[in-house]
Amino acid sequence: MRLSLRLSATLTAMALLLGGCAGQYPGAGVPQQSQEIKWGRYQNPPAEKVAGLRNWVEGFKASARGQGISDSTLEFAFRDVTYNPEALRRSQNQAEFKKSLWEYLENAVSEKRQANGRAALAQYGGVLTRVEATYGVDKEVVAAVWGMESTYGERRGDLPLIESLATLGYEGYRGDFFRSQLMAALKILQSGDIDPGHMTGSWAGAMGHTQFIPTTYLAFAVDFTGDGRRDIWSNDPSDALASAANYLAKSGWQRGLPAAVEVTLPPGFNTALAGKGKRRSVAEWQSLGVRQANQRPLPPAGTSTELIVPGGASGAAFLITRNFHAILRYNNADSYALAVSHLADRLKGYPGLANPWPADHPGLRIEQRKEMQRLLTARGFDTQGVDGNVGSNTISAIRAYQASRGLPVTGEPSAALLEQLRRG
Repeated sequence: MRLSLRLSATLTAMALLLGGCAGQYPGAGVPQQSQEIKWGRYQNPPAEKVAGLRNWVEGFKASARGQGISDSTLEFAFRDVTYNPEALRRSQNQAEFKKSLWEYLENAVSEKRQANGRAALAQYGGVLTRVEATYGVDKEVVAAVWGMESTYGERRGDLPLIESLATLGYEGYRGDFFRSQLMAALKILQSGDIDPGHMTGSWAGAMGHTQFIPTTYLAFAVDFTGDGRRDIWSNDPSDALASAANYLAKSGWQRGLPAAVEVTLPPGFNTALAGKGKRRSVAEWQSLGVRQANQRPLPPAGTSTELIVPGGASGAAFLITRNFHAILRYNNADSYALAVSHLADRLKGYPGLANPWPADHPGLRIEQRKEMQRLLTARGFDTQGVDGNVGSNTISAIRAYQASRGLPVTGEPSAALLEQLRRG
């Protein structure tokens, strides 16, 4: 959560130590029907790495004791931990960074994911209805988050969490991030919600059905079943789904409001009006010619919204609400928030997008969009940052560049535009 891009989630569980050791671990809980997994000995790690991690762990234990972690928890948590090269390998191989926005959305809202989502709604409709009543978050939105995070529980993660976090913390990857996640994971173990043998997740520490990182778990996980444990790992997704809804609710979710609604822009629309932070009421957008694009109705006329045009002026455009920003608290990427919103709409029975993506499909991948922003800025057309997101500043820079070169002024990112920028 809140890693800025999608943290790929692949999970298997670890089930050594449970028989004779569970009683030695204070309050250790074993998830019902949890996936058993293997410890992460994918290859023989270098001896110097094993020794280095061992020394690092001893130093980390001292810090953990200072935060109230008991010796018994530390002994049990780190008993079989060794250097895990697989965690480091996966951290360096994140395919999601290589997709264009529309490739990402097409995969996120595929026919298979929609079908599996409808099946999940049918199977867990009772739980999801209670979750919606409790937290005010649409059951289809919660299901969409579940589908995006773990393919409805199929991919909950397969790396031993303490071992992965310790390896990445020892390597200094992402500064103090993994140290803080490891400390939070130890607090989870000490609470008795899970034991080390079943505490598994992605390489980045994302856990369970809804892929909470440990700090997010401590802040937002709930015991929805009332069994005394906040269990997001086992085959029963109830606690995980309620925890995701609780996270969105506490991030500002407003009951009954859509997160993003596709709209159609009038010919010649000034895309400089678009961008997060440039709020107008729905009625104001309508006065500028913005119209509903399909069967998905617009929010009420007085609702404060922003217009985003991720594909440029001739591509799909969306009015986004405070609920879009709540989803961004879960994962701070516009592509993710759009995917959750659109998948939820499809699960509600609304049609697909009415407007096309840019004509040079599959479009620019994130590194290409960053390159475009760097080149525009270098040519004197400041994009106000290089982040790969095509917002109002980038669109304005593209329009100014196109006007300066006597090109059609569209404000649209494209492969042809990038190639021209490369040529100077």
